[in-house]
Parts: sequence; structure tokens; C-alpha cells
Amino acid sequence: MNGKAYALYKKDLNSELRTRYAANSLAMFIIVAISVILFSIGNEKITQSLTSGLFWVVIFFSAMSGLSRAFVAEEERGTSLTLHLIASPSTVFSGKLLFNLILVFCMNTIIAVLFSILFEAFIIRNFALFAISFVLGNIGLAVASTIIAAIISKAGAKGTLYPVLSFPILLPLILTCVQLTLLSNQGADFAEAKFELAIVFCYDVIMLTGSYMLFDFVWKD
Repeated sequence: MNGKAYALYKKDLNSELRTRYAANSLAMFIIVAISVILFSIGNEKITQSLTSGLFWVVIFFSAMSGLSRAFVAEEERGTSLTLHLIASPSTVFSGKLLFNLILVFCMNTIIAVLFSILFEAFIIRNFALFAISFVLGNIGLAVASTIIAAIISKAGAKGTLYPVLSFPILLPLILTCVQLTLLSNQGADFAEAKFELAIVFCYDVIMLTGSYMLFDFVWKD
């Protein structure tokens, strides 16, 4: 990552600190989603598999509410033309990806802490496995969300198109991460989870490679 990519990340960070659009959207969705789940469950006890699924469902829809504006904001403010002149496509994508990575990790860490506190079935018995799957899952989520945001930035129905494109692309990642979270809750060792870990790792590599190859065409269109 070069200096221009870091400068672009700083610009997005400072803009977010002023407007707090993504932070407020994510915070409100996380609070509302977890509150609805708690009220729906009531005094009923839920299984570890259901808790693992709910954990990644909240993560998925939280990402849909806060990560879609990575490139939409540039189009709305008219700053995308300036970025075309001063930075290469790979630099622009790297800066946006870094911002989304940090946002995703902060968001999902908060969700994980809240789930650990509020849900009795969400007990991590193999923390190393959970940490690795958590990191790999967040990377895949950030990469996919960033390239999808770039694709829909010039579309008319941006808000509608983003989740429609995201769901089929992120579905393999979400399903595999649900299984990894369940295995870590059950205390499974790495030998039992090596297949799922390989899937998530390959997903990240493919998405990252494909995104950098595709973004050049998306950005210049």
C-alpha cells in the first residue's frame, strides 16, 4: 500500500468522523437487530447452531446497512473525477478497502462482544479457531463489499441493488463462517475445521485477486 492509498483512507476516515453516517447506521442496526432477537427469544433457550447463525446474520445485514457508500459518496459529492486524475485504480481500491476493513473489524468485534454477553449459548471454547475464522471472514466480507459498492456506485437504484448483488456473492462465505463459529463454540480442534478454513481462505484469495483485476474496468467505465 502506497502513500496515496493511505491518504485516501485518511480522507474517508476524517469524512466519517465528521458525518458519522456509517457509524450511526451500523450502531442503530446492531442495537435494533439484537434487541429484536432477544425479544423474540424471550425466556426460550436457543441452540449453539442457531446462535452461530444469528451471529453472522446480524453481521451480514449490518454490513449491508453501512458499507454500501464506499464509492457512492464519491459519486454524490463529485469527487470521483478528482480521484481519476490523482490516483491509479489499484490505489483507490486499496484506500477504500483499508477503510472498510477497519470498519468491518470494529463493527464485528462489537457484535461478537454483545453476543458473548447476551446469549448464553454463544460460548467460545476454541478461541484460536474462532479468531482465525473471524479474521478471514471479516477480510472476505470487506473485500466483497468494497468491490460490490464500486459496481453499484453508478447505478440508479443503489440502495436496492447492493443487497441483491451481495447476497449470492457473500452466501458461501457466510455459510462457511457459521459452521466455523459453531465448531469453535463446540470446542472442535483445527483438524475438524480444516476444510471450512480452506474454503474461507480460498474465498478471500479469489475475491481479493478478482477485485483488483475487475476494479480497473469498473473504475474507468
